[in-house]
Parts: sequence; structure tokens; C-alpha cells
Amino acid sequence: MSSDSANDQTKQEPGQSGRGDMNGARALWATLASHGVSTVFGYPGGAIMPVYDALTYYPEVRHVLTRHEQGAAHAAEGWAKATGEIGVCMATSGPGATNLVTGLADAMLDSVPLLAITGNVASHLMGTDAFQEADITGITLPITKHNYVVRDVQDLPRIVAEAIRIARSGRPGPVLVDIPKDIQLAPYHGEIPVPHARPEIPAPSQDAIDRALELIRAAQRPVIMVGGGSLDAAAEVTALARAWDIPVITTLMGLGAFPNSDPLWLGMPGMHGSVAANRAISEADVLIGIGLRFDDRVTGRVNGFAPKASIIHVELDAAEIGKIIRTHVPVRGDAKVAAQMLAQGASPLDRPEWKAQLEEWKSRTQLPDHWGAGYAVKSVVDRLRPDDILSSDVGQHQMLAAQLARFEKPRRWINSGGLGTMGFGFPAAIGAGMAEPGVRSVVIAGDGGFQMTAQELATLKMYDVRNVKICIINNSFLGMVRQWQEMFHGKRYSEVWLGDSNPDFIKLADAYGVPGYRASSAEDLPAAIDAWLADPNSALLEVVVPHEHAVFPMVPAGAALYEMLETEPARTPQPEMAEVAEEARNA
Repeated sequence: MSSDSANDQTKQEPGQSGRGDMNGARALWATLASHGVSTVFGYPGGAIMPVYDALTYYPEVRHVLTRHEQGAAHAAEGWAKATGEIGVCMATSGPGATNLVTGLADAMLDSVPLLAITGNVASHLMGTDAFQEADITGITLPITKHNYVVRDVQDLPRIVAEAIRIARSGRPGPVLVDIPKDIQLAPYHGEIPVPHARPEIPAPSQDAIDRALELIRAAQRPVIMVGGGSLDAAAEVTALARAWDIPVITTLMGLGAFPNSDPLWLGMPGMHGSVAANRAISEADVLIGIGLRFDDRVTGRVNGFAPKASIIHVELDAAEIGKIIRTHVPVRGDAKVAAQMLAQGASPLDRPEWKAQLEEWKSRTQLPDHWGAGYAVKSVVDRLRPDDILSSDVGQHQMLAAQLARFEKPRRWINSGGLGTMGFGFPAAIGAGMAEPGVRSVVIAGDGGFQMTAQELATLKMYDVRNVKICIINNSFLGMVRQWQEMFHGKRYSEVWLGDSNPDFIKLADAYGVPGYRASSAEDLPAAIDAWLADPNSALLEVVVPHEHAVFPMVPAGAALYEMLETEPARTPQPEMAEVAEEARNA
């Protein structure tokens, strides 16, 4: 993105005379270009055809043709999550627009700055159930930060500029702009806006900071918990923790906001959090939450969350403070500024008993030491370099990657947190890889989730993307659902067996011209990883692991964090899953 202007100004489109008469479609591209948008992920269709026709006049904006609109949305999310800047996706009306919905909902829950542009039928046909018409603004109202229908072509550049500002400012989120076809074709006679200045974020009140500092100074068992809203305040949060010598927990979305190599780091909290993180929350007397919303996967049973702690909640979005967890000291404001204010005058306090207890909890971390999904994931993430981007799909492999990977800097971990969208990981890795072509973009996916967006292998091939490395953990199951069925549904494995119908993933990759590698044992894995990572092109690694495995620690549904299951209960022998599937089909 280009740097922000100090004022909301306008300018004539560069080279306008050489690009023919300006219409709404060309004004759209001119506005995107003026705001520094360099890449748009999308898929054309009839109602947005004028926009795609105008694209030919704007070579400074690269369009990436994904193979599905959902892939476009997730790729734009990957771009935004890796860079912190806005991601842009585009689709036609009706089914094209509705195929963006999952990505918009995902971006809304994970606070991702996203701009979605959709075409629609001509204005006079709207509301008549015209061919490929859908009320996309009505459909997306609950899952966007804001949305628009452009009714007058003279408003189009202003609306697009405003949409970009809204998506990026405050708590980021997705914004949709719907443009009827006649508006795209209508003559535009105005100017092209340059970026708005980002609005100033009010600093936290000194009174709130003073109350928070009073609690911190008196604390004997303090802990800091940081979320995704702290990613751009990583340096300040790290300085705060070190200044007070307070241990730090990073949520699933906050991984990378604090260097994992620091002795103060306790891991991730919540349903599959570390023993140290969950025990520390349960015994803390002061909990400082920064840039997070205390969602249910973090808290477990709400009335059992941090039962001994006074809670300081630093959060930009006032609606999140006190929404789920009772807050004793609300601190509304930017995480970066708040962390700086809380660090002023800090000095490490001596808490030897607390430190000793934390070390004992940390010693209870169990790393996978036998062949299985955890062993495979650890073998892959141990090979990551500090600048590598690690994306994940959703499921057991996601939790294993979050538990086992180590991040030293923010925006190197990309996953679907709030919505838990299967199919997210691969296109997000493409978007991140295209945003940062000089680094390796690695995605860990399951055999189930990968097949939801596997067609984006064509996008890798078409654009000669060479830095995306795909790892499929193939257990022939929808693993996370199977784990719950095993533990809480009497081991009745209902509609989770994939083994009979999974493709040969190596042949599938080869069909798209993507090299493939496979490992089926601990002995095979090191050489397969070596070849996969050394391949100069994007490549796929399939790791075939045992059917049944589970992710622990685990907090069962309805339990408090201190009621977590630290290790897997003894497993009783089970029949081969192929036999189970055959019996189910014959029943």
C-alpha cells in the first residue's frame, strides 16, 4: 500500500488521456491503483465484465485468476495477514458474489482488512430476480464491517476509497462494494481520490493506566495474554513483558506477537493450549489481556476462567470489553500505545515461587516421540526458517502446528481462527506467498480440508508461483471430528472416514504440473522433507499417518481450563477403519 496522505485530497488519474474515456469500471481500477493496491484476486462473469475489460488499461494492478471465488477471498486474506495491508478480491453477481461469503465471514471474525468488489445486474433490474441476481449487501450485512451499493457512478471512486479506509482503520475487517453493471459502464467525469489519512486512535486514559499499574505492582502471580490485535504491537508488548518480568501467553491468533524463544513465553491457551498457559491462567492473581476478545475456545467454561485474577483488558474495540469475561480495569485504546504506557517506570519484581511453579508446568510439555500426525507436523515445523510463513488449514493438524511451531516475529502464522474454515489454508498460503515472493510460504493441511480448495493448484501453475510448499497430513479421516466422536460419542464414527475415496495426492499434484513427494514412515520422512523443501518449485508433500490419533492437551466442551486433559487416555484397540466403514455402508 502507498503511504497515507495527510489530507483527503483528489487527483487526476495518471495517464487518463491515454486510457480512453473514463467510465465507472476504469474509475474503479484507477482508485485501487491510487491507493497502492497492486494485486487483486478474482473470477470474472457477466455482471462484472466491464470491470474486467477496463483491467487491460491498468497493468500496474495484477489480477490473479483463482479457480473459485472462495479461493480468491482466502488468498486475499492470506495477503492481508502476511502484510498487514488490505487484501482485495473480486467476483461477479449471484453465485460469484455468494461464493465470497465464507471468506468475508472468516475475515470479519479474524479482523482481516479485506475489500470485496462485486458486480451486479443493471440498476433497473435489481429486485426483479434477474439472471444471476442476489442481494449480496443484504446477505453480507452481518459479516462485513460495512457494505455499499453504488447507485451513482460519480460516487464510485469516493465509495471505494472510503471502503478501503474503513477496512483498514480501527479494528480491521471486510468491506464489500457492489457495483451494478450500468454503473460500471456509465461515464465518469470526476477526479480520482488519493488515500485518506488514517484516523487518530485515542490514547488510553491515564486513569485506566494508573489503575492497571496499581494491580501489576501488587501482583504475585501476574500473566500477560496477547491476541491477534497485538501483532502490530509485538515490539512494545515484548518490551512490556521484559520490563516487568511477567510471563506471556499468546493466543492462536496472537502467535508471533511475542518471541517463542523467550523464557517468559508459556505457549498457547485454550482448548488445545499448553499445560503451562492454562494452569497459569487458572492460578494468576492478575491477568493482562491485550488485543484479544476472550472467545470461547480460549476461555473454556466462562465462570471457571481465571477465577483468582483481577483482569485488565486492553482492547481497541469497546464492544469486546466485558462482553464475555468480567473486566476489572478496562483500557480502551491501541495495543502499542497501551503497552508503552504500561511499561513506563517498570522494574522487575521478585516472584520466585511463581517462577518455580511456571517452570514445573512448562516441564510437563510432551513432545511427540513416535510415528503419527504430531511427529510429522513437528518434523516439518522444525525445518522452518524465521522468515518462513506457516499457514494451516483447520483441524487436528492446525492445533498441532500451533502447539509445535515456534515463531519469533509476527505475521508468520496464518490460520482461520474464529470461523474455523476448512479449505482456508492452501489459498491463504498462495496469497501470502504472492505477497512475499522472497520467502517460503508453507501450508499444513489435512486430507479433508485440502480437497475443498485443491483446484487452486492451477493458480500455482498459471502464475508460476514457486515459493509455496504444501504438506498434507493424510490420516484418511476428518480427524478432529473423529476425535470428538471417539471421546464423547461412544466411538460411533459417523461420516468421517475418507480413506476409500481420497485421491492419490501425488498424481493429483502431477496433473497440475506440481511436483509431489510422499512419506509413510518415520524412516522415510527426513529424505522426503529434504527433497520437498529443496525443490526449486512449489511442491506437495503427502505424509501418510496412522488413522487414529488425538491432540492433547485438551479442554473438553463445558470444562474449565484447569480441568484440561493433559495426556491422551489409554486407547482401547479398535477395528480397522476400512472395516468400520464397510459395516456402516452395509447396515
